[in-house]
Amino acid sequence: MKILLAVDGSDVSLRAVRSLVEHAQWFREPPEVHVLHVHPPIPVGLALQHVSRETLDRHYREEGEQALAPALAVLEQAGLKPIRHIHVGQPADVIVHQARELGCDCIGLGTHGRGSVGNALLGSVASRVLHLAHVPVLVSK
Repeated sequence: MKILLAVDGSDVSLRAVRSLVEHAQWFREPPEVHVLHVHPPIPVGLALQHVSRETLDRHYREEGEQALAPALAVLEQAGLKPIRHIHVGQPADVIVHQARELGCDCIGLGTHGRGSVGNALLGSVASRVLHLAHVPVLVSK
């Protein structure tokens, strides 16, 4: 079983990681866990007027590593060997694309649970992933 866990460094996404750890015994064998952080893109034209491409790439990598660290620690402590991924793009689109690309059987992520009004005003990565996903999605609240 391959699972893609999307994390953003928030307490909500860490709850999704802990939920997977709590339910790992559901699987006959330990799942192959891919942990993904997607950094929303900074408008490159504007950014590159002020910083170099290398600086921008380092920013994405450092923020990604920082967002992944708590999730990786929880998974490793539970005896799982997570595979880390950092990407830049529209989060929901990248999550679904990576799940397909990696051949994942399931996607796990957290939601802030703002409800329909909050989703309408703010958008929701979880809602969009649910809409686009080709595999089951486990949403932790």
